[in-house]
Amino acid sequence: MANAASLKGAAPPLVSVLIPAYNHERYVRRCLDSVLEDPYPAKELVVIDDGSTDGTGERIAAWARRHRGEIAIEYVRRPNRGIAATMNELAARARGEFLRLGASDDYLLPGGLQAQVGYLLAHPRKWAVIGDSRVVDREGRPLHDSGMRDLHRADKRLYGSDEGIRRAVISHWAIGGPVALIRKRSLETVAGWSESLRIDDWDFFLRLAAHDAIGFIDVPVCAYRLHGSNVSRTRDTRARILNLLESQGVALRREALFEEPYRTLLRAQSHLIGAKIAFLQRHPGTLSLHLLAYLSLVAASRVRRRTPLRLAEGA
Repeated sequence: MANAASLKGAAPPLVSVLIPAYNHERYVRRCLDSVLEDPYPAKELVVIDDGSTDGTGERIAAWARRHRGEIAIEYVRRPNRGIAATMNELAARARGEFLRLGASDDYLLPGGLQAQVGYLLAHPRKWAVIGDSRVVDREGRPLHDSGMRDLHRADKRLYGSDEGIRRAVISHWAIGGPVALIRKRSLETVAGWSESLRIDDWDFFLRLAAHDAIGFIDVPVCAYRLHGSNVSRTRDTRARILNLLESQGVALRREALFEEPYRTLLRAQSHLIGAKIAFLQRHPGTLSLHLLAYLSLVAASRVRRRTPLRLAEGA
C-alpha cells in the first residue's frame, strides 16, 4: 500500500513504537532489532522495562547503547506497575503522530509500518488500524500463517465493514499480538488503557469499535510468539477464571457505549463468558442458565438487527 504522504511529497509522519517489557530477556533483542529493520523512515522507539526480575533490563540497555546513532530511543527502567499503566506512560512519552503498539516477546514484520501508516493517512476518520500476525514458537519457527484465521478461527471477511468489525470485536476477539497502529490524539477520546485491568486489550478495542474507529488491512504486520507463558493463554484454572471474570465485567461495563443490536450482543457475550466460568468451576446448572441466556440474547440481537430494515420497507 502506498504511503499517501509520500505521494504528496510531504515528510512521512513520525511513528512511535511502544514496547512494554517484562521478563522477556530471551526475546527482547529480536523485538528491538525488528524495529530497526523495518524500512519505514520516520520512527522512534519508546521502551519501558516494567520491573523485570530477569536480565531483560540489561539487554535493553546494552541494545540502546549500541544503536542510539541509528534510531531515536527513550528507555525507562522502573518498578513494576502493570501493562496498562505502562502503556499509558509509553503513550505519554511518545512524540509521534501515530503509535505502534508492540510487545517485548513478539516482533514487527518489515513493511507493516508503511502499510498501516498508509491506511490511516488514506482514512482520516479511522483512529486505529489492525493487521494480521504470523504465529511463531519460542524459537521463532513458523506455526501459523495467520493468527486471526489459524489461531483464533476468525472470519476475516467480517473486518471489511464497520458493522462486521463491531460484531467481531464483541463476539469473537481474534487480535493476537501487537498488530495495531493508532492515532495518538484518539487517546483523548477513548482515555487510554484501563489500569484496573490485568488484560486490557479487549476493553480498549471495544471503546474504539463503539466509535467505528477501527480499520483493517489483511497484511501480516507482526510475529506473535507462543511460548507457554503468554498471560492471556494460561492453562492455570484459577488464573483463567480471574481473566474471564475480568472480561465479563468489561462486557457489562461497556454495554452503554453501544446502540442496538450491539448492546444486546455484548450482553450475550457476558453470559457466554459466564458459561465458561461455570464450566471451569464445574457448576453445570449455572452453565446451562448462562448458555440459555446467551442463545436467547443472540437471537434477540438478530431480530433487532433486522427491525430497522423492515420498518424502512414498510414506510
